Amino acid sequence: MGIFGAITTAVTGLRAQSTALEHISNNIANSQTTGYKRTETSFVDLVPDSPAKQQALGVVNANSRPTNGVQGDVSTSDTETYVAINGEGFFIVGEAIGVADGNPVFNNEDLYTRRGDFELDRFGHLVNGGGYYLKGLPIDPDTGNPSGSSPEIITVSNDFLAAKATTLVDYRTNLASYPRTTASDENVVGSELLDPADFTNDPTVGGAEFVQGVDSTIFIENSISGGAVTAYDAGGNSANIQLRWAKTDAVTNGDPADTWNLFYLEDSTATGATPAWRNVGTDYIFGNDGQLTPAVTSITLTTPTINGIPLGNIELNHGKNGITQFADANGTAKITDIGQNGYAAGELNGLAVSDEGRFVANYSNGQQVAIAAIELASFNAEGFLRKLDGGAFQRTDESGEPILGAAGNIVGSALESSNTDIADEFTKLIVTQQAYAANTRIVSTGDEMIQEALNMVR
Repeated sequence: MGIFGAITTAVTGLRAQSTALEHISNNIANSQTTGYKRTETSFVDLVPDSPAKQQALGVVNANSRPTNGVQGDVSTSDTETYVAINGEGFFIVGEAIGVADGNPVFNNEDLYTRRGDFELDRFGHLVNGGGYYLKGLPIDPDTGNPSGSSPEIITVSNDFLAAKATTLVDYRTNLASYPRTTASDENVVGSELLDPADFTNDPTVGGAEFVQGVDSTIFIENSISGGAVTAYDAGGNSANIQLRWAKTDAVTNGDPADTWNLFYLEDSTATGATPAWRNVGTDYIFGNDGQLTPAVTSITLTTPTINGIPLGNIELNHGKNGITQFADANGTAKITDIGQNGYAAGELNGLAVSDEGRFVANYSNGQQVAIAAIELASFNAEGFLRKLDGGAFQRTDESGEPILGAAGNIVGSALESSNTDIADEFTKLIVTQQAYAANTRIVSTGDEMIQEALNMVR
């Protein structure tokens, strides 16, 4: 059996090296396939039961060894919906099994992939180059947190983002202790103050609390700009809220405290007795340390109408110590924060991936809305996942159940390349060729030895 056994073993060696060549060929062919995981070859010797000193010859078998957990290079991309995983984990995806009423129908089985070349299709789903649809956790628009625990097919709506009425304006500023108004003169005591006697009616707190159109010019001359902010009504109509500050009392003028009033422009075209600037109705009183006494953390503008556009109640939020009065050589109001929470309706402009691993919709009104959170899955034995077409994997009993919340980092506008190294594959190709040739030599040598044995009886 020696010669025939050697030939048999060599034949299994040829078969094993052929399998290795098949793996190498597949790896090289997929060296440019996004997210592809190369297959290595493991050789296993099979031996019959025999005494140690009379070990019978065996054969060799070739098994495939996956590299599902081996990272490929991550490269940047100009496509914002492309996404890569840096570290452990798999994207959770679904597969379409048909079409019903013009929309794709998905099976209930979760599949897994590292291929992240996702793009929006006409239905608003994110599908990769292998034809698999990305799943994620929907984001609750009210809390901004993921809702539910079971990933589902991500759907991006092409509808307009509805307008949001302004309900809050954050406003913080420092008022110069000596306002340099048009009418102020350092040589004239009290010239920096707004004098109610100069107006048709008293516009300060406790008076009529608004400036008539006829007095607009003198009001501007005796006040300083407080900035402006664009607010929105429920229909998305914009209204420019212009603010001005007027100092009404000063300690240097013999008054008990420095006091300011805040006004907003109600009607820029007002004439005669029509209200032009309206007082917010609160005295801002400052102590010697430049801080408000008492504190004013916020006020409410009750249903203001700005140039004919009616708005709802708006909270003007100053926060703690948000309005101060310190010396400023420029004599102006230095605004440190001004912003509001409303916006007009917006059209979907695009989709991108945030640093937190969320798909974020960008709208023409400048708003960004998180649509879904990408959830990664890992496995205790990822090498036992079953490979499917298109770079997808299917769980098996040997791989174990998926574990949600893998620790890999999600990288937007990026792709993971194949983990195939061409140079390494060429090296394996040379070794495989030499091993195959050596096995053929054993077969030919065994054949020659058998011929010699047959020739002995001639």
